Amino acid sequence: MALPWRLVWITGASTGIGAEIAKQLAEQGVVVATSARKADVLQASAKLNPHLKPYPLDVTDASAVTQTFARIEREHGSVDLVIAGAGTYAPLSLDQFKPEAFQSTYQVNYLGVINVLAAILPSFRAKKSGHIAWIASVAGYIGLPQAASYGPTKAALINLAECLQPDLAVEGITTSIINPGFVKTPLTAQNEFDMPFLMDVEEAARQTIIGLAKKKFEIAYPWKFVWILKCLQLLPYPWFFGLVRKFVLKR
Repeated sequence: MALPWRLVWITGASTGIGAEIAKQLAEQGVVVATSARKADVLQASAKLNPHLKPYPLDVTDASAVTQTFARIEREHGSVDLVIAGAGTYAPLSLDQFKPEAFQSTYQVNYLGVINVLAAILPSFRAKKSGHIAWIASVAGYIGLPQAASYGPTKAALINLAECLQPDLAVEGITTSIINPGFVKTPLTAQNEFDMPFLMDVEEAARQTIIGLAKKKFEIAYPWKFVWILKCLQLLPYPWFFGLVRKFVLKR
């Protein structure tokens, strides 16, 4: 399909969904500024496709995020689409329940997106256009075991998108929230449990790009898993917790 973007900026672009989106966009001729902490990985990818432009960055550094975005626009022109995809995850059991586990996840997953938004909004508002997207997760729909440091950050990102969409729309800015299910990435490789409807990262990226091109507010996949979780949201808590114990904890 014809893509509507000339220049895209993606954070979290060294691995996982972010890296695959960058790869697929670049293969279709879109210039993609890629950011992540792993500078060597970004440089290696850029050598394979000249449309990939590496800009190493730690999204928890608000000043560096602002400077990086300004540099991208100075060197390549106006950015059409920004995808905030930097994220971290680790299963958390009650034995590992420590404040620092929550602080690090919150800094990257939530405040990392806030830092990106703060950096790009002046430019997007000035030109009355642009498309902003960030990657949350279906884990933000409901609370699940071992996701106590991860799921709440994704729930916050979904809520953030709902809060900002009306105001951004008035400014001519499109908002999208990307909610993947289980996708084969280095992060999900940590899971020791069965992951239902596990997707290949290539298909996840493809569906994300299609949804963004259509300017959808929510881009969620795989659809069967999405609807199961949305239905679970509607259940009374005793039923919900009973199903979680039976099918997730298997107790």
